[in-house]
Amino acid sequence: MASISASSLSRGVASSCPRARMRLEQQFSLLRIGPAHITNKPAGSQILAQTRYRSEQIHRPEPPERQLVPASLANTSDLEMDAILEKYTSGALSESSQSGSDSEGIGGGPAAVNFQQLRGYARAVPLSPSYFTRAENFTDRFLALQDLFRRYSKLPKLPLQEMDRVAWMSKDKFQEIFHESVKNSVYQRYLSMMKTLHRINPDLKPAAVTEFLREFIVKTNFDENLPKPQTVDKFGRALGVGRRKESVARAWVVEGTGEVLVNGKSLSGAFARVHDRESATWALRSTERMDKYNVWALVDGGGTTGQAEALTLAVAKALVTHEPALKTALRKAGCITRDRRTVERKKPGHLKARKMPAWVKR
Repeated sequence: MASISASSLSRGVASSCPRARMRLEQQFSLLRIGPAHITNKPAGSQILAQTRYRSEQIHRPEPPERQLVPASLANTSDLEMDAILEKYTSGALSESSQSGSDSEGIGGGPAAVNFQQLRGYARAVPLSPSYFTRAENFTDRFLALQDLFRRYSKLPKLPLQEMDRVAWMSKDKFQEIFHESVKNSVYQRYLSMMKTLHRINPDLKPAAVTEFLREFIVKTNFDENLPKPQTVDKFGRALGVGRRKESVARAWVVEGTGEVLVNGKSLSGAFARVHDRESATWALRSTERMDKYNVWALVDGGGTTGQAEALTLAVAKALVTHEPALKTALRKAGCITRDRRTVERKKPGHLKARKMPAWVKR
């Protein structure tokens, strides 16, 4: 239908305007074969030459060949490359200043540098192979540490008792210095390998290991961080503080005849259960000091069982202040170590922490 319309319309407008006829033929040719085949031939010969499919192949321009580094510049050092770039840049500037004076006067700015005169291919090479990783500084050090660990981890090591105490750089400090985020698990592996290398016998430890570990060892005076020892005051009292669950107990122990007051009450008045009374005085009973010391205690929070067990820890700490030699016996009796167990929280949909409601079919 396009050919019939083109021939009939072209004959109608041929006598009036040849240019209109040519424009009309071009528009109908666009409907059939597209703009790539528009010609100035008559419509009849053009339509006869057309088929259902395009017989001619579309020739696309080939992409330009990639410019490679010349062989003369392949092994050039950085200093030599800088000299070559400066030479070509200065030459391009002089030529552009001589030939482009007109454009410089029009725009008012300096002439552009023609960098196409550089025959070499220059690009910035990252200093580190880990440049494109998430944590460049940490990855470089981690790979170096793995290499040292692979080579020297089998060397003889000293026992832990003979090693000097050292403080290692924390993860937060590392992130503050290098501004990189590191996972806790990865940093713990990092510290584990460094501690293993640190245990190598100093007579056999390579200099590379010592130099690497020096960056992560923090100078610390451990004597300054020790807690202050408890002492007996001028009244002969020793204070001990203990906690259990939600309960807190403070006990003042002084040499006496074995009297115990809890919140101003006797032991039986403060704790009705026998088990709680025995727990409160277990530190004195296990060391056979029940009749040699008096105890005045304040307990708060929680229930009676928690208060009694908190009082056990408080009395034990105060007793160690009077007699440090009893610490081993009290530890064996379980009076020195704090019990950190707490009540498990209730979950949604449960009756208690773990108890579920009865299952009903319907």
